[in-house]
Amino acid sequence: MKFIAHINVMPLKELLDPQGKAVNNSLHNLGLTQVQDVRIGKHVVLHIDAPSQADAENATREACKKLLANQVMESFEFTITEG
Repeated sequence: MKFIAHINVMPLKELLDPQGKAVNNSLHNLGLTQVQDVRIGKHVVLHIDAPSQADAENATREACKKLLANQVMESFEFTITEG
């Protein structure tokens, strides 16, 4: 079966996000002062061929832990859909 994994990788909340801070400051400079906080992460889409959704979830989790997310500084979450 074919699956699509949508993965969001974000900096840990406890850590400073310099990119997010710069974007937040720029938005305030543009007059968008209602924006209170910005966190910048990445969105990854994987197309997976696996026998089951559980296998697709395991492959996605392994990819995140081994390559896509630095777990010292980032967290990840994902959803799997049939594709």
